[in-house]
Amino acid sequence: MRITFFGAAETVTGSRFLVEAHGRRILVDAGLFQGVKRLRLHNWSPFPVDPGSLDAVVLTHAHVDHSGYLPVLVRHGFDGQVWCTPSTAALLRILLPDAAHLQEEDARFANRHRSSRHDPALPLFTQDDAAAALDLVCAQPFEEDFHPVSDLTARYSPAGHILGAASVRLDEGGASVLFSGDLGRTDDWVMRPPASAPAATHVVVESTYGDRQHPDEDALGILEEAIHRTVAHGGIVLVPSFAVGRTQTVLHLLARLRIAGRIPALPTFVNSPMAVTATELFLATAGEHRLNEREVFELCEGVELVRSVEDSKRLTERPGPMVVLTASGMMTGGRVLHHIRQVAPDHRSTIVLPGFQAAGTRGRALLDGARSLRVFGEEVPVRAAVVHLESLSAHADSDDLVAWLKSAPEPPKAVTVVHGEATAADALRRRVAQELHWPVRVAGFGESVDVTGR
Repeated sequence: MRITFFGAAETVTGSRFLVEAHGRRILVDAGLFQGVKRLRLHNWSPFPVDPGSLDAVVLTHAHVDHSGYLPVLVRHGFDGQVWCTPSTAALLRILLPDAAHLQEEDARFANRHRSSRHDPALPLFTQDDAAAALDLVCAQPFEEDFHPVSDLTARYSPAGHILGAASVRLDEGGASVLFSGDLGRTDDWVMRPPASAPAATHVVVESTYGDRQHPDEDALGILEEAIHRTVAHGGIVLVPSFAVGRTQTVLHLLARLRIAGRIPALPTFVNSPMAVTATELFLATAGEHRLNEREVFELCEGVELVRSVEDSKRLTERPGPMVVLTASGMMTGGRVLHHIRQVAPDHRSTIVLPGFQAAGTRGRALLDGARSLRVFGEEVPVRAAVVHLESLSAHADSDDLVAWLKSAPEPPKAVTVVHGEATAADALRRRVAQELHWPVRVAGFGESVDVTGR
């Protein structure tokens, strides 16, 4: 079995791992690159192998840096099955059409304002491409063997992180590889912890937080303070938040603060229709998260869904105080951009960034102290306060990652580190080498490794 890393190699986006065995080709994850332009250009480059030559795609979870390239593969000839867990399948029906809509909107905006060097500007993929990709999805439960191709057995195990997130083990009869996917935390506010790592001869492990531990911060207290300070000035609390996972966590914290009487009952808006649909999935997936039925209902109590694009644009033109949660979580596109133009210049307001912000994103720029952000071709000044809730990250930190690796019933023959910026990936590599004494390397883009049996 051979693995070639066509994404998430010394970067934290674009997970795409080609597995070749017995003359068959499987792609584990099909993610979009996000962040800096040199990475995003990979989305537009031809895939290194003919998509029509892929026999199957096996997804670890639904976030677009793991699934959003599927419509592009389908557009260029892939027609095999797309394997994923049932909750991932449900989320794909939300996320892929939304991602296609954003692609089409961006192209229309570029053509209307002549802001692209391409004439006409085209979307990376369309709603039709997304629909065609969804037609190929095949849901597979956790902890049951399945066969994405003949002579290869696969099995999903819970990874925490978000609904449906999985680690996946591929076994060809003696040689096996375990892909961690994105691992969740042992102490997440909403999601259950990952299952122990199953035995495998080779492990491919993510390293988003490979160089740090989550801070021991009082997330409720920080959020409470930010809200009180902003309310006192009549401003707006803007929370750019991933529709799946992060939005539900922030709504849970707001509900706890409100029910405890620690914050007033503020007008609260979720400006992401798919976030509300994702929240509804929590009622049907009680075994995957920590919330009981009452707590799930409390997430949306008193929360108003903003449906139309025009209502979205006008929302933060209204006077505060209010709380607005909107996608995307790193401010790379979507409805949040209209709010940034209106909220960032307002010194009375606060932008709360919950969790990780990748290099090259507007969220990372804010964390690094940027005094302006480029939005729709304009420089928007930043006068609002910026608050980072780092402890809300849904990713395992360095200690969690090492603990997950150690939970395997026996050591692997080798470990490959992926899905982390260069410093994070190398930091985890050093910990694995020094503490576990396992052979370990960091994947490079386009590099291959051979997986052999015991």
